[in-house]
Amino acid sequence: MLAFHALVLAIIPSFIALGFWQYSRWEDKAAQAATQEANLSAEAVPLTDITDIGGEVAPQQRWRTVSATGRYDAEHELLVRNRDGAAGVGLYVVTPLVTDNGAAVLVNRGWVDQPPAATRQPDVPPPPEGTVTVTGRIQYSETPENTGIRPREGLPEGQIMIIETDALAERLPYRLYGGFVELTEQQPAAEPAPEPVAPPEVNTGMHLSYAVQWWVFTAVAIVGWGVLVRREIHDSRQGSPTGDASGDPDATVADGSAASASAAAANGAAVSHGNRHRPGA
Repeated sequence: MLAFHALVLAIIPSFIALGFWQYSRWEDKAAQAATQEANLSAEAVPLTDITDIGGEVAPQQRWRTVSATGRYDAEHELLVRNRDGAAGVGLYVVTPLVTDNGAAVLVNRGWVDQPPAATRQPDVPPPPEGTVTVTGRIQYSETPENTGIRPREGLPEGQIMIIETDALAERLPYRLYGGFVELTEQQPAAEPAPEPVAPPEVNTGMHLSYAVQWWVFTAVAIVGWGVLVRREIHDSRQGSPTGDASGDPDATVADGSAASASAAAANGAAVSHGNRHRPGA
């Protein structure tokens, strides 16, 4: 049993630590959700207030609404594979918007349905021609690390797996602003147009409930261990050489009562036996 007690003493701190670990993850998620809500509800600002040419989008600036003016470069349009839309898995349409200074920002114009065959190109509504002002949510550059998506070789021409700004800048004839924009509005509007990317759901995950579960497990382990220790102590007293009289005062009283009851029963039996033999009985 010593090994069992040692195991319990090791498990209880582990459960407590796991609870605090899940709680810290919940705090991180809650902070991210608060930043996301604040950024989504903030007023639109110029693209250059958030990111620079060749720069990066800071995580705390993600989801901010930005605006930019330029001309779409449909010739260098890209399709991002395996992205979710209202009708299932399809592709994002990413079109560079070339600004007046010659640099461009990648604009995710929305979602289109998957073609019948992977080697075929989908039907993509063209972007509007001429000068366009776009408004949308800024996103930092995608990478295999922050998306969990690995690049693939042998994709059809113009198709990619992730919107990795630095890598895409090497294949385009102009410099790129950091990150990319998820289109929410443009002037003039295009009709038809890809399905707009849905706004994100604010979600803190299940980490808080997991933390509570680990702490409940801790309480159950402590209570169960205490019951087991108490039972062991009781059993050891029951099995002691001197019996319960030396170890348990209640047991001594109970034994004395039982002896008195036995003596009274014996006396009663003797009286009853004598009355049966008394004359006249």
